[in-house]
Amino acid sequence: MVGTGLFTSLFGVGYWANIHFFYYYLIVQMLAGLFQSTGWPSVVAVVGNWFGKKKRGLIMGIWNAHTSVGNITGSLVASALLKYGWGWSMVAPGLLIAFVGVVVFLLLPVSPESVGADADEDDMMSPKKSEEEVTEPLLRPETEYKENAVGFIEAWKIPGVAPFALCLFFAKLVAYTFLYWLPFYISHTAIDGKYLSSEAAGNLSTLFDVGGVVGGILAGHISDRLDARAITAASFMYCTIPALLLYRIYGHKSLIVNIGLLLIAGMLVNGPYALITTAVSADLGTPQLAERQLPARSQPWDAVFTMLMAAALVAGLLLTRLVVAEVAEKIDHSRSQGVHASHSPAIVLDV
Repeated sequence: MVGTGLFTSLFGVGYWANIHFFYYYLIVQMLAGLFQSTGWPSVVAVVGNWFGKKKRGLIMGIWNAHTSVGNITGSLVASALLKYGWGWSMVAPGLLIAFVGVVVFLLLPVSPESVGADADEDDMMSPKKSEEEVTEPLLRPETEYKENAVGFIEAWKIPGVAPFALCLFFAKLVAYTFLYWLPFYISHTAIDGKYLSSEAAGNLSTLFDVGGVVGGILAGHISDRLDARAITAASFMYCTIPALLLYRIYGHKSLIVNIGLLLIAGMLVNGPYALITTAVSADLGTPQLAERQLPARSQPWDAVFTMLMAAALVAGLLLTRLVVAEVAEKIDHSRSQGVHASHSPAIVLDV
């Protein structure tokens, strides 16, 4: 977080230093991205250490709401500071995240054991555990030797890592396309016969993230109740396809329809995205496992939406093997319960 704040601030410093060298901004942005990429695995691991698998989906779904809230507030803060110079839109968030990083370093306990508390052992007590389910975790306990840590190649061999990683690639493609492209699409699409200003289009596009908050929580809750991460993620991705199609066809009919479909699309797109980057990652990675009329051009928009729907389809298909395995597990579990009930001794009451 400190490194991210430093290089984000350096990007904004270019405003006052009057730097117009392209490679300066390219290198600074790359370094900022490098430090940012190290943060997410760490925070997922910490949250995963504190909560057991049975309730992890819902808790992490609520916790992951910060992603959508951050997208919304980040845009609002940057817009508010823009009048003082665009540099402040980078420096202020950079200083804030660096400060919070120091606070986290000083105050955040990484696991219950680090503060003398007992770990949540609901995973260890689960009757569903079998020898086939025991796999090497991505993260080792601190008591194990560091030289025995799982390597990059070994991590890809852990069951579920590869299909979920590839699914996340396509899920993020859809989510980030909407994040960056949606305001442009809305401002260039007549809604109820009127074109919205760039500012209004930007504000309307934030509803996609509002739906994402609901989607993350809902996906986490459903996956907890079903104890089936792959089925939940794949179902959301398949439902994304008709949702995107409906938004493309009917989103321009009226503002109310646009808002409703935008919320639904955000919920379905960000639901599996949030689930995979939080609960699934923790399962796999912790020891517990200006307004103007423009000529109508429908073909480019259709091509983009077709690409997004295809990406959602591929994301769902990549989880097919895991979905089949989870369904088979549910069927076997149901049958074993039925056999156990049929062999239960009858209770005879003497009068």
